[in-house]
Amino acid sequence: MKTTVRIGSHSAMWGDTTLSAPQLLKGGQLDYLVGDYLAEVTMSIMAGQKMKNPKAGFAVDFVKMFEKNLKEIVSQKVKVVVNAGGVNVEACREAVLKVAEAGKVDLKVGVVLGDDLMPQVPELAKTTKEMFNGEKFPAQPLSCNAYLGAFPIAQALAAGCDVVITGRVVDSALVLGPLIHEYGWTPQDLDRLSAGTLAGHLVECGAQGTGGLFTDWHAVPGWIEMGFPVVAVERDGGFTISKPP
Repeated sequence: MKTTVRIGSHSAMWGDTTLSAPQLLKGGQLDYLVGDYLAEVTMSIMAGQKMKNPKAGFAVDFVKMFEKNLKEIVSQKVKVVVNAGGVNVEACREAVLKVAEAGKVDLKVGVVLGDDLMPQVPELAKTTKEMFNGEKFPAQPLSCNAYLGAFPIAQALAAGCDVVITGRVVDSALVLGPLIHEYGWTPQDLDRLSAGTLAGHLVECGAQGTGGLFTDWHAVPGWIEMGFPVVAVERDGGFTISKPP
C-alpha cells in the first residue's frame, strides 16, 4: 500500500516547453505524469480546427511528447493523465494508440467524455443567460463545455488505464483523480479532497509554482533549468512540492 504518491506536472498550457517531461522522468521518481493543455480560448481554437478537419481539435503537442518519451514512461511504469483531448478526445486517443503501436507497446488508453454540451445548445439557449449582465446565450457558439471533476479520472485508472485523456475538466482534477484512485478517497472525504485540490492547483500551472513567478526575474541567469514541479502527496492529504535535482 502506497504511503506517498508522486505526481509531476509537465504542462501548464498548450504549447508549453518540451524540456519538462524528460526532466521530470529523469529525476522525478514519478508515479504519474500529468499535464494541463486547455484554456477557454484554447477550446475555441480547437473547435475551429475540428470544423476544418474532423480528426483535429486536440493538443498534438501531447502526442509528440508522448512519442518522444514513450520508452521512459513505459519502463518506469508511469501513468499519464492529461486534458489534451480538447474538443476531440477520441481522436487524441487514436493518435496515442498509434504511437504505442508503432513503439510495439501494449497500453490501455482511457478517455473521459461528457463535457461536450454542443448537442444541448438549442435547449440551453432557451433559458441560459450571461450571469453578470443578463445577455442572451450566443447565437452560434463554437464550443460549449462543462467542467468535469476528478472522480471519472479515478474510475478510468481503476479500470486499469495506463493513460487517461480528458476534454474539459477542472485543472486540479488531473492531480486529484490519481489521488482518489490510489487512496480510495470518497466524496465524503472533504478535507482530503480539498488538500488534493489545492495540490493540483499549485502544480497545474507548471513552472509558475517553482520559480516562474519570481518577481526579481532580472537577477536570474537563465530560465531553462528552472525545473517543473513534483508534488508528493500522503494518504492524509499532506503534500510537499519539489522539483527534480
